[in-house]
Amino acid sequence: MEEGLITERPRKRLFIALLSLSLLVVGGAVYAVWRVSYLGLSEINAYLPMILGSVLAGLLLITGLGIVGIVGAILGVPFLSMFQKRTYALINALFPIAILLGKMFGFDRRKIERSFIAVSNQIIHHQHIKVPADKLLVVTPHCLQLASCPHKITRDPMENCKRCGGCDIGSLVSLAEELGFHFFVVTGGTLARQTVKNIRPKAVLAIACERDLTSGIQDVYPLPAVGVMNIRPYGPCYNTHVDMALVRQEIERLLINVPAKAEGTNG
Repeated sequence: MEEGLITERPRKRLFIALLSLSLLVVGGAVYAVWRVSYLGLSEINAYLPMILGSVLAGLLLITGLGIVGIVGAILGVPFLSMFQKRTYALINALFPIAILLGKMFGFDRRKIERSFIAVSNQIIHHQHIKVPADKLLVVTPHCLQLASCPHKITRDPMENCKRCGGCDIGSLVSLAEELGFHFFVVTGGTLARQTVKNIRPKAVLAIACERDLTSGIQDVYPLPAVGVMNIRPYGPCYNTHVDMALVRQEIERLLINVPAKAEGTNG
């Protein structure tokens, strides 16, 4: 069955709600551990339970403020840079719990991942990250290439793509030439990480499905990575597409200087 276009707008509040609930679960677990160890610690030193409790409470407070910072980013409210730096560490730590809680409440994992990607993109937008074109890496999976295409474009699409118009790779190659960013087609997460290591960009824009974007954004942390979901009219991993107007918009948003030719051509 065809998946069709992704028309549902990701709801950022879903991931925020699950993240907050995850924090409550972790807080409850931390309190239980502290309560169980209370007597043992007090036998060693009367102040140990208070010290440990204060440390744990402080960590939970900082984590809670991190979630408040995420909400602030979504609402466009400035928040302290110290919480900006800890945002992804917080998300990475609580993400598995959020997914588990989402399943318990009947939410589809893909819907949660879409919400996560929307939240992650919003945080990066809020930070107003700007990089030179030669420090921006754009990566896409090989399924964006037409399945019947005989040309091997992995690793070097700039030279090997013939721009026949049969898929979106040619449009991405032309956009890379116009704006000057690095563009690579990868066959999986391992090659994507290797490409990031070789190029050493200051920002990444990735085109992929929800699962790969979610893991990729977390893998490259603390490197800022914007995710653009692919379109799957024939199902996953086969003749996928991407909204080129959205890709251009996100790329130009990340660049310090947009060439004059590119300005005013946003879709």
